[in-house]
Amino acid sequence: MGRKRTASGGTPATVALANAGIDFGTHPYAHDPASELSYGLEAAAALGVPAEVVFKTLVARVDGLPGQGLAVAILPVAETLDLKALAQALGQKKATMADPAAAQRSSGYVTGGISPIGQRTALPTVIDATAQELPLMYVSGGRRGFDISLAPQDLAQVTHGRFEPITTHLNRSR
Repeated sequence: MGRKRTASGGTPATVALANAGIDFGTHPYAHDPASELSYGLEAAAALGVPAEVVFKTLVARVDGLPGQGLAVAILPVAETLDLKALAQALGQKKATMADPAAAQRSSGYVTGGISPIGQRTALPTVIDATAQELPLMYVSGGRRGFDISLAPQDLAQVTHGRFEPITTHLNRSR
């Protein structure tokens, strides 16, 4: 893995992981604001890892959820979120993408750097089932140009998330 951080520095994500005693690696890279790649695909290319192990964090509005009605979806960067599958995974009928401003307010992170870990407001979290097959996955570390690597089971533990098939690719055969 990369360098292990301590709770005394870093982003809210690295602090949360260190406080939970979870082993993780830190992977800074030079974010190019002019890149035409999505943030996740840019991270995969910059870190020299397959896109299948780099996961994006999306915030969705799910009808029927209490509070703000927001939830977190974590899925491979090259895949597309199946909003209906996300809603079903949370026991609801309909989901839409959250407004970016609402996602930033809720998470405390900027778009393109939203980490699923250490968010300002804890939200229901669903991790795409493909993550379970990996020994290590990468997620945003809480800012553009900074990823964290960790075991999928550790991500589920720290986010109180669960694994479900939530990508269009996985749900084509339904």
